[in-house]
Amino acid sequence: MLLILILNYLNLSIIMLIIVNGVIMFCLLKKRLNLQLVMIKININNETSQLQTVVVGIAEDFGGVPSIEDCYDPKSREHVLSGTFSKSELCVSQMNEFIKILERHDVQVLRPVNISGINQIFTRDIAFVIEDKLIIPNIIKDRSEELNAISYLLDMIDESSTIKTPKGVRIEGGDVIVCDEYIFIGYSEQEDFEKYKVSRTNRKGVEFLTNFFPHKKIKGFELNKSDNCSRDNSLHLDCCFQPIGKDMAIIYKDGFKKHKDVDFLVRFYGAANLIEVDKEEMYNMNSNVFSISDNVIVTEKSFTRLNKELIKRGFLLEKTSYSEIAKMSGLLRCSTMPLNRKS
Repeated sequence: MLLILILNYLNLSIIMLIIVNGVIMFCLLKKRLNLQLVMIKININNETSQLQTVVVGIAEDFGGVPSIEDCYDPKSREHVLSGTFSKSELCVSQMNEFIKILERHDVQVLRPVNISGINQIFTRDIAFVIEDKLIIPNIIKDRSEELNAISYLLDMIDESSTIKTPKGVRIEGGDVIVCDEYIFIGYSEQEDFEKYKVSRTNRKGVEFLTNFFPHKKIKGFELNKSDNCSRDNSLHLDCCFQPIGKDMAIIYKDGFKKHKDVDFLVRFYGAANLIEVDKEEMYNMNSNVFSISDNVIVTEKSFTRLNKELIKRGFLLEKTSYSEIAKMSGLLRCSTMPLNRKS
């Protein structure tokens, strides 16, 4: 640990820099000393503009193999039963490689504070940014403690920009995709929301964002859900749909419950600008890539067909291995919480 302490007796300020956990330790120290925190600018208008600041989850000490009862998605349960559930050390290694890619592209990467025994990989769901607002949703009880790990971050964002959703409103960030004037939201109507544990966003969530962003065009898509079969389950919208570039998207059409929603997206993007993936590719999280910019995409190296198609369409790919994370029904987009993209 390298500690530099500078005392400025003229203005009684203390500047402390610890090069160990980077900005997290710095901010925690400043908070503890009751000093003014450096504020973070937040700005997200789409999924593909040049990324500047992002929170990436952590995989250290996530509690090992959960019990069957504690699995809250069918893919995790499947790997627990088969004895192939994700190993923490492999997840850590894969996430570190992902971070190296982001930093190579001059992206500022922040991390949650570690909470022993809590899975903190999928930061996308516990908070998300639309324009200059950070939305803190009501998430499932199993994951509520994850919010404590980003409390330092909330202190670095203007209080007027932090929005907590009301009781009864349920939204998770994986279901929210921002596309300039549009906000696309994956959700379940009440019958499915009450029936399936994997239903994470309800009609009230769609209504909340509609009312809070009246200048946006809100489009809700009902998703197919299954608590028992991961190949029949669209856990979130980004498990079956993902914008890429300036006018293209990846889509798994059978992830949507209603054909009219698929028809809308075909008209919106144009059939030639949609890259379709099949059920097995959806199962392996092919739509859950992550855009650093409108021409640079981080993708799983095993996505052979998709990667060839992306290269053919002119994208620069940063390929990495994220297969251990995929066992828990999430991939690259799921493990990120973008805070700022260049307008």
